[in-house]
Amino acid sequence: MNDDLKALIRTIPDFPKPGIQFRDITTLLLDANGLATAVDRMAAAAPGSIDLVAGIEARGFLFAAALAVPLKAGCLLIRKDGKLPGATIAEDYALEYGEDRIAMHADACAPGARILLVDDLIATGGTARAAVRLLRKAGAEVVQAQFLIDLPDLGGAVALAADGVPVASLVAFPGH
Repeated sequence: MNDDLKALIRTIPDFPKPGIQFRDITTLLLDANGLATAVDRMAAAAPGSIDLVAGIEARGFLFAAALAVPLKAGCLLIRKDGKLPGATIAEDYALEYGEDRIAMHADACAPGARILLVDDLIATGGTARAAVRLLRKAGAEVVQAQFLIDLPDLGGAVALAADGVPVASLVAFPGH
């Protein structure tokens, strides 16, 4: 399933370091039909009524904005800390070597808002899990997380599901 979309995603070996198979979505984004098909399929997989589609910086913004239109929802941006003006709330998360921090506007969503979390790819799930914690800190209900690509060998989707968030993706690639 979704082999048509998978064929539009280019693999670049040994980027950004040896042993990594980088899944490049820019080739899918360049294909108007492929992009429209991906958005249509993601929208069709969304569960019920959604108040906001939250996109994780940066490629998640592309899909979040595109999905918000057919879902008749707003678009919430989750950014690296320090990139948003005004009052924000933030969440730390671990990286392979160190920590990072994501943030959103403190007034971006009302308590009880139904959120669809979106990004282009889930690998280990660290950023997505931090985004879920951040949204829950704001009082939101994360009803689903969607990704164009899942790298199941890295376990992120399983970890996110263990946090109580249903996960959907269009394509999966083995390895990392």
